[in-house]
Amino acid sequence: MSTTPIRNARAAALPAKLSRTWLLVNAAKPELFEPGQRSEADSVIFDMEAAVAEDQKDTARAHVVEALSGRDSDTGEPQMTAWVRINGTRTPHWEDDLAALNGLAGLRGVMLPNTEAPEQVSWTSMKAGAGVPVLALVETAIGVEHATQIANAPGTFRLALGTNDLRKDTGMSDDPLALAYVRSRLVIASRVGGLPGAIDGPSPAGASEDRVREDCEWTIKMGMAGKLTLTPSMTPIINDSLAPSEDERRWARELIEGAQSSGGEITDGSYLPRLARAKKIVELADSYGLWNA
Repeated sequence: MSTTPIRNARAAALPAKLSRTWLLVNAAKPELFEPGQRSEADSVIFDMEAAVAEDQKDTARAHVVEALSGRDSDTGEPQMTAWVRINGTRTPHWEDDLAALNGLAGLRGVMLPNTEAPEQVSWTSMKAGAGVPVLALVETAIGVEHATQIANAPGTFRLALGTNDLRKDTGMSDDPLALAYVRSRLVIASRVGGLPGAIDGPSPAGASEDRVREDCEWTIKMGMAGKLTLTPSMTPIINDSLAPSEDERRWARELIEGAQSSGGEITDGSYLPRLARAKKIVELADSYGLWNA
């Protein structure tokens, strides 16, 4: 009997470097795995760290291993695919987590919490298995200070911001202006390290649609390109908010059509940068299935 993959096909085909939504799913609750897999989240993260009590760590790890070991009986493809938030390098669970995950068919990569130094990423990358990317979660003042070194560390795939723990560490409020410096640091570090866009922290679990859209506006203003989320219901809102808008797509289409009809004649000093931006919008819209929408 065939056991077919249950991951959202559109999301599964999207490169993680373009992922807008990163859905955190409690690894101690395996009944949430399938809804997360079927959701519109571009990337799914099974969370074995913050969402799991100390006495449930081993059980949560076993749930993740079972979920990511399953394969389709006909094609051999993984039934579930996900990133996994492991426990930090200073915990007794870090090595056990990586040993258990190494070689799993459905493992997309690992998220490393409380990343504060580049060597933490390098150690994790080596133990996770050849080619397994590391999503470095920056959530302390030390991590922010070392963001550029972390971005340049071997194995770092993208930087992500852990806003709640950062606020606990620093005493900052959740006002976007209070967090503007931190977001800018991650954006600049990502650019210097040649990484895809930085990932913003999540909106509160019970946030309204208006609040999520407002939060996404700040994500975009600060130059970030993705956002963590705690609930599947927020994923369509984030996907829509962080994709090129209809107005942007129309502008890009008109500029490119104009360039083609004029033979690419340079009209002023801003022409080539505008054309490059238009091509980037086309690329993103096409990746998200929006270019012909």
